[in-house]
Amino acid sequence: MMRPLATLKVLDFTTLLPGPFATMMLADMGAEVVRVEAPNRPDMVRFTPPFTGTTSAWHALLNRNKRSISLDLKHGDAAAIIHRLLGKYDIVVEQFRPDVMERLGLGYEALRGVNPNLIYCSITGYGQTGPYRNRAGHDLNYLALAGVLGHSGRKDSGPTPIGVQIADVGGGSFGAITGILAAVIQRQVTGEGQWVDISMFDMSVAWNGLAISQFIVAGENPTYESWALNGGSFYDTYRTADDRYLSVGSLEPKFWAGFCQVIGRPDLINVGHVQNVEIQAGLKADLRQIIAQKTLAAWVELFDQQDVCVEPVLTVAEMLAHSHTQARNLLVEVPQPDGSTQKQVASPFRFSTSEAEYRHIGGEAGADTDEVLTEMGWDAAAIQRFRDTGVLG
Repeated sequence: MMRPLATLKVLDFTTLLPGPFATMMLADMGAEVVRVEAPNRPDMVRFTPPFTGTTSAWHALLNRNKRSISLDLKHGDAAAIIHRLLGKYDIVVEQFRPDVMERLGLGYEALRGVNPNLIYCSITGYGQTGPYRNRAGHDLNYLALAGVLGHSGRKDSGPTPIGVQIADVGGGSFGAITGILAAVIQRQVTGEGQWVDISMFDMSVAWNGLAISQFIVAGENPTYESWALNGGSFYDTYRTADDRYLSVGSLEPKFWAGFCQVIGRPDLINVGHVQNVEIQAGLKADLRQIIAQKTLAAWVELFDQQDVCVEPVLTVAEMLAHSHTQARNLLVEVPQPDGSTQKQVASPFRFSTSEAEYRHIGGEAGADTDEVLTEMGWDAAAIQRFRDTGVLG
């Protein structure tokens, strides 16, 4: 069975979350990914608990389906090895700050000279240009500067850290996947590669497009609980009698009417879509009182057969046990070196003529160095010379 991206060959210079998550997704869809790891500066993801045996669960997930070579990029022989690899691996993904790869002799212009068809994707916090290009940052910082956290929170408590990495994964990882595949399609037409500049800040601004449009067109600067989708309407979560939460997303009139019927308050049907701050505040006070009268399980039973966009707020454990999660096969068994398997989150991409392949969990740093270099034409003596010089660690 041919997988969608089986023709793509990727050299992965990334660490931490955004880049490795992107290349994992590419590998799941068939791309051949070789991760280039520093022998003396290991990725902290390798040492982040919890562990399965000696392997971090995060590393085992983010590096599944990839091979790893150990290479000291500061060594004088490193560039020659990378140049030969570019004869086969014509997509590069890197996640250093701007100019780092250039200083190593591995920037876009240098590598394009070796392979003019090269697609080179750089994932950074703030992009290759601008005053913040070399500034350090993390997911929370990008969301803060992009204005996302400026209207995501409560009036009385402000913003709160979000449990998933929106800028890192939604911006960096999926931005990189989209940019790389767009460049691949263009290369199929023109025969030319290009440099893809993915900024997690830029992507966070794009994700904030609805709120930004509201400001640009109407002059309304969104603040906490000030508009329909950020808690300024009944579209929200509500505490139940057992201190759980119910999500109410019944935005469309037909869904809202159905919701009001289930909670026994048809008199609220005509109130839900009145654009008035005081009316919405009163409505939400009523809903908080109503939802607090029953347990989450009781509300789930009432709404289970009602198509009105109301769902329980689940824990991770509850989500994994949910019938829909299981029906979608969102957990898969991935082979480990000892022949056993490890449960991991599945690829979310589904195709009618192929499926994702889970060959192995993330392996040891440099585990595939000899194999990859042999495939590129070096014999055992040459590989040993590399090892003796220290370029392989």
